[in-house]
Amino acid sequence: MTELRVLRGGGRGPTVVLLHGLGATADVWDGVGQALAGVSWVAPDLPGHGGSAHLDGYTFAAVAAAVAPLVDPAGTVVVGHSFGGVVGLHLAGVPGVRAVVGVGIKVSWTPAELAKAADLAARPASIFAARDEAERRHLRIAGLDGLAAAPDAAVRAVPGGWGLAFDQRAFGVGEPGVAALLAAAPVPVLLARGEHDQLVSSADLDALVPEFVVLPGLGHNAHVENPAALVNQLPPLRVLLE
Repeated sequence: MTELRVLRGGGRGPTVVLLHGLGATADVWDGVGQALAGVSWVAPDLPGHGGSAHLDGYTFAAVAAAVAPLVDPAGTVVVGHSFGGVVGLHLAGVPGVRAVVGVGIKVSWTPAELAKAADLAARPASIFAARDEAERRHLRIAGLDGLAAAPDAAVRAVPGGWGLAFDQRAFGVGEPGVAALLAAAPVPVLLARGEHDQLVSSADLDALVPEFVVLPGLGHNAHVENPAALVNQLPPLRVLLE
């Protein structure tokens, strides 16, 4: 079993499993955990992120397998953001999963974008002279500039200075194959995007599913920008509060 750093909260079920995006940590779900108001939730640092162990190699399926033990067989709703949303789709068939919500999943990739991601995955890890430099890089990679502070788990002391906890080899997961994952999902799946999300358009989602949620006024990191709005506008979460 992959060693994971896991944040937890709430009490009553079913459990909500919260999966962050590429380069981030579980800390981005703090506001959502508060908005869930007593509903049981767990949020791991995905493998290769924050305080969780690295994998020998990264695929969406391998990351999903590492977090699958967090699924409560008595009932679980999986909510994933971006990269974490794809991981969530891979969990759709795990016993106990009742529904999957994918927020801000980039579903359309060009060959140039995939080549750039592969190049990033192959680069050596950067070393920074000061902790705050490493923290700024973490926020840029996670798309959180101006939205959040870097958590302690995001960076670590390394020989020669400071480095990111993030294993950048995870950039190399490849094209997510969302259409096939949707077709194979044995439970309801809801896709959502922030109105101003530049990574996925309504046209992208319209080509995949008959219905989806647009979160007014929000961008790619809707769960950080307005956690309460995210919870209240996603029916699988809203019903847990009733």
